[in-house]
Amino acid sequence: MSANVLVVHGGGPTAVINASLYGVVEEAKSSGSIGRVYGAIGGSEGILKESFLDLMQYPEEKLSLLLQTPATAIGSSRYALKQEDYNAMAGIFRKYGIRYVLLNGGNGTMDTCGKLHKTCQKRGLDVKVMGIPKTTDNDIAVTDHSPGFGSAARYMAACTQELAADVRSLPIHVVVMEASGRNAGWITASSALAGEKGYAPDLIYLPERAFDEDKFIEDVKKLLEKKSGILVVASEGLTDKEGKPIVKPVFKTERATYFGDVSSHLANLVIQKLGYKARGEKPGLLGRASIFMQSQVDIEEAQMAGELACRAALDGESGKMVAFSRVSENPYEMKPFLVDIDEVMMYERKMPDEFINEEGNGVTQAFLDWCRPLIGEELPDMISFNTQSGK
Repeated sequence: MSANVLVVHGGGPTAVINASLYGVVEEAKSSGSIGRVYGAIGGSEGILKESFLDLMQYPEEKLSLLLQTPATAIGSSRYALKQEDYNAMAGIFRKYGIRYVLLNGGNGTMDTCGKLHKTCQKRGLDVKVMGIPKTTDNDIAVTDHSPGFGSAARYMAACTQELAADVRSLPIHVVVMEASGRNAGWITASSALAGEKGYAPDLIYLPERAFDEDKFIEDVKKLLEKKSGILVVASEGLTDKEGKPIVKPVFKTERATYFGDVSSHLANLVIQKLGYKARGEKPGLLGRASIFMQSQVDIEEAQMAGELACRAALDGESGKMVAFSRVSENPYEMKPFLVDIDEVMMYERKMPDEFINEEGNGVTQAFLDWCRPLIGEELPDMISFNTQSGK
């Protein structure tokens, strides 16, 4: 009797999460030893509800659409699992002949992966559990980067380039664009890649540095002495020197904080303290929902991560996650490897000091060199006649 595979998506989707799903299905097919590849409909909650979709029933022309489908084709959730839920899953795996469980997600999902692996071990259940990294925030520990980030970074860089062009063409205000990323500033920092086309943001504020409102106003004031249109990119997770969010959170749960509008707050500070026109912008979920700015590198690596996780599980590996190691930047070369899930569970990877400038309001060339290969092909060229006359 053939064994079955179960794929579970956790947390927020990315532009390439379905590419990893496609990789799993393709690897399972080529193995010749898998009967069904189930997708848990609605994430981990779908396991408990026994809500499964057999992906092997679809023809290749349908499955290949996963490579260009946004969100997650099988659904996801942020359901908080308890130990009794893990215990219940063991019985469900037996019922459906599931021998391999692949969890695709970020920090929380990798924590689930580790706990599920240990539960299966304790109960003497021969089920292999593997993690597939996924996050736009790029904050999973150990791995050089995570599938999903490259596309989100590409989207952020493109948006910054276009917004900077707008600010340059009508230089009458300070525009603050808010970037996602609670505690890690990778997406915020990726806005600097717009500078390769001459449209870099003027200031970048990351959550890795304590935010000082007075210094922010001083930074803006100095720039306004040279130019009349300024673009600022700020993380949604900015905190002060005491570690408190600069904008009071709208809502908090055990694991998540729903931040207030940082971009509007900073724009209002400029208006109130400098008497200068300002406005806030917020791409929000578009950076992870948009499919048209997919990075080809990201797609290929996401598919590879799904394939390798499935292959490793079939080879007997369990309690591990697929990770990437940077071999070189130019030319870009990456080497995948497996890391024990205990080294990943709930650990956040933040921007290192060498990627942040001394002033704490921008990034270094080292970051640009690291990030550039992940967004794929270069952003479109734009003509510039240097129409901004300044003050």
